[in-house]
Amino acid sequence: MKNILFISAVLLIAACTTAESVKSPASLILDYRTDVSFLADDSLEGREVGTTGEIKAANYIAKRMKEIGLSPKGDNDTYFQVFTRKMKANPHDTIGEGERIEARNVVGFIDNEAKKTVVIGAHYDHLGYGGEGSLAESEGQIHNGADDNASGVAALLGLAKKLKNQKLKTNILFIAFTGEEKGLWGSNYFVKNSSILLSDMAYMVNMDMVGRLDSNKRLAIFGIGTSPLFKPALDSCNTFGFESKFDSSGMGPSDHTSFYLQDVPVLHFFTGQHKDYHKPTDDTEFINFEGIELVADYIESIVINLNGYDSIPFRKTKDKSNKKMSFKVTLGVMPDYLFDGKGMRIEGVKEGRPAANAGIKSGDIVIKMGGFEVNDMSDYMECLSKFEPESIVKVSVNRNGEILNKKVKF
Repeated sequence: MKNILFISAVLLIAACTTAESVKSPASLILDYRTDVSFLADDSLEGREVGTTGEIKAANYIAKRMKEIGLSPKGDNDTYFQVFTRKMKANPHDTIGEGERIEARNVVGFIDNEAKKTVVIGAHYDHLGYGGEGSLAESEGQIHNGADDNASGVAALLGLAKKLKNQKLKTNILFIAFTGEEKGLWGSNYFVKNSSILLSDMAYMVNMDMVGRLDSNKRLAIFGIGTSPLFKPALDSCNTFGFESKFDSSGMGPSDHTSFYLQDVPVLHFFTGQHKDYHKPTDDTEFINFEGIELVADYIESIVINLNGYDSIPFRKTKDKSNKKMSFKVTLGVMPDYLFDGKGMRIEGVKEGRPAANAGIKSGDIVIKMGGFEVNDMSDYMECLSKFEPESIVKVSVNRNGEILNKKVKF
């Protein structure tokens, strides 16, 4: 097995060094700017699922897929996979009792007449005027979601251009999901209603918030444990200088989870949380378009080198994060998903929530909660699942090397 892996790694390195894009980086960056600018414009009113803005966004993405030369892979030879969901009358209800709304995924296809298909996805919906999920200080403002996730859709369309004329042994399916912000609606529907058998899906690549690559080129990649072939491929193809943070888990708060739960290997790319997350200030002016191109180039290289395998074996991962749905409490903080030290570093704190009320600040690193050690993000999420509303918990944080103990009331 070691010899096979060594030979595979050599082949992967060779494949990564020969990948070439069919369009110049400058031209693609202009496309990214155009796509993000359209999707994050005020006229789309935040692209909330079931709204006119969502329909405008879906139509635009379908038009772009057609221009690129992707074949329609939705319902009735269209680019749209339409479904309905019932809105919850109360966000805390487990069963929806509100109005039924129509939603649509947008699906394009490169048919290489192969049995296996690689799925590349990104959600295009956002929060509309805020509401549940918004971190804005006041209500009623348009949440344009330039990074979350117009950036991922732009990267998806860029990858479609890059891979359209590549000679691959797999088909490629590109899908812009809707309803991600409501709880992975679109991806859940797709995996249960796809014209492509789950057993014929080689693996799935998800891009959610890839528009804020920083000067250190920090990139989080989740799901690397879902196939033993992923880590060698990622390492050998990183000729772009990324400072990568890897997470083995196939579970997470984005659309790749729907595929992982159906035993499809997954990779999720993410350039990090920021102060504008789920706020009206997540606008086009803050997007790093050159960074989107670097991420897309990296993914293109990975797809090409994995093309050398007849199949991508799936592997279950240890997933503490699947307890997230049982949370009854929250600290009211924004985690730093790119932090690779001990503990859970806080990127932002929302005023009026438990952490802020206890004097916890941005930059603090949570290392213990109620006697439970917090070594990483998974530990933090598992700890949260243990507490009840109104409980008072001692939370220990590392603030610039000093350990502080704070009493948090949930």
